[in-house]
Amino acid sequence: MSSNPCETCPANAQLAQMGLKIEKFDRIVALAGNPNTGKSTLFNTLTGLNQHTGNWPGKTVTRAEGGYEFNKIRYKLVDLPGTYSLLSASQDEEVARNFILFGQPDCVVVVTDATALERNLNLVLQVMEITDKVIVAVNLMDEARRKGLEVDVRSLSRDLGAPAIPITARNGEGVQTLLSTIEEVINGNIQTKPLRVSGTDQFRRSVEELSGMITALIPNIPNARWLAIRLLDGDARVEEALVNGELADLVMNQRQSDLRLSSKTALAGNQ
Repeated sequence: MSSNPCETCPANAQLAQMGLKIEKFDRIVALAGNPNTGKSTLFNTLTGLNQHTGNWPGKTVTRAEGGYEFNKIRYKLVDLPGTYSLLSASQDEEVARNFILFGQPDCVVVVTDATALERNLNLVLQVMEITDKVIVAVNLMDEARRKGLEVDVRSLSRDLGAPAIPITARNGEGVQTLLSTIEEVINGNIQTKPLRVSGTDQFRRSVEELSGMITALIPNIPNARWLAIRLLDGDARVEEALVNGELADLVMNQRQSDLRLSSKTALAGNQ
């Protein structure tokens, strides 16, 4: 196997000095969310010193990765850039979208702000169009209580078809429940049925036909349905990537460059 990128990244020597070492891990979890929802606070809470940063391949966008262990299972946590959507209008959005689409994490946790849930749900719904393995972390519950807001997470979970877990990342409230939910969603003990656009019969037929054409063009491409919807919506960026072969290259290279080498390691230290 090729050398691990983590072995040569500048942070590795510092990690060694902190008593951390590179080891294999068992699961990949992605953290997504709008800016200022406390996503990075949750990342730091879960990983502590067990993390490092760099840049995504070919991008100036910061990449943060870390590791944690729960019930003897080692998880690699990838903190995706804060973004309001996955429509690829910016480098941050493109990085987040490509990782969820082609990196195929075992679970995506979308961190939301309990005091402003409505504006966060756009990203939640977009992530749920791509993957079934979704958890909504309703963060900043302490702020919501301070403002007299009540968040009915049971109704939210029911309506979204995915677990909604109330947390306050800065003090650890609800974090253990979140960790156990991640475990159960990945192993299938919690079945998710994400809310997705159904549309008209004509829309569904068009999506099915276009999905088949995309799969025929790029065998084994994940999430052909989502790509078909984006094409039907007139997403010029997705169309360009399909025509010029970029999507085919992403399918071939994403897990090799972003995951196959680095996904076999996690930062493991004293928890």
